[in-house]
Amino acid sequence: MQQRKFPSTLPRLSFVLGGAASGKSDIAERLLARIEGPRLYLATAQGLDAEMRDKIAAHRAARGENWLTQEVPQTLPDAIRAAPAGHAVLADCLTMWLSNLILAERDPDPQFAALAQAIRAAPGPLVLVSNEVGAGIVPDTALGRRFRNAQGRLNRIVAAEADAVIGVMAGLPFALKGRLPREVDA
Repeated sequence: MQQRKFPSTLPRLSFVLGGAASGKSDIAERLLARIEGPRLYLATAQGLDAEMRDKIAAHRAARGENWLTQEVPQTLPDAIRAAPAGHAVLADCLTMWLSNLILAERDPDPQFAALAQAIRAAPGPLVLVSNEVGAGIVPDTALGRRFRNAQGRLNRIVAAEADAVIGVMAGLPFALKGRLPREVDA
């Protein structure tokens, strides 16, 4: 089997990080837009209400039919490990994945270790998306603080593994680690 060539400017692992509605998903998708061949979208959101179902449907329609989509609300490390050979992979988003784990009363730390192992083994390109939640106010509930602290740990773990960390603010990408790939360099 011939190994697929990916654009040379694309890192093996890119981590796209920003606030809610910052444009991080658009930037992440742009990273993989020029790739010819199969692309896998690992979706962690769950359509638990009409608004979320509409948002998921709009995102899926905007991506088009060139993406294979798998819904993985709690099984992200397994899905990354099982990604078909030769597929570029985008996982959106780690924040929803963590929320799902916490709401299911699962200890996230073993899952963080499993995710780190899965991304180390992934051949790439792999793009992970997450929210930066540490710049806001201190949550007033124990659950909110637990989530914020866990999200901070998760983001640090993934950033340490990433070849490129791309921050996004107001739809504009900036390099936090590595260089901006030309796919998103404005």
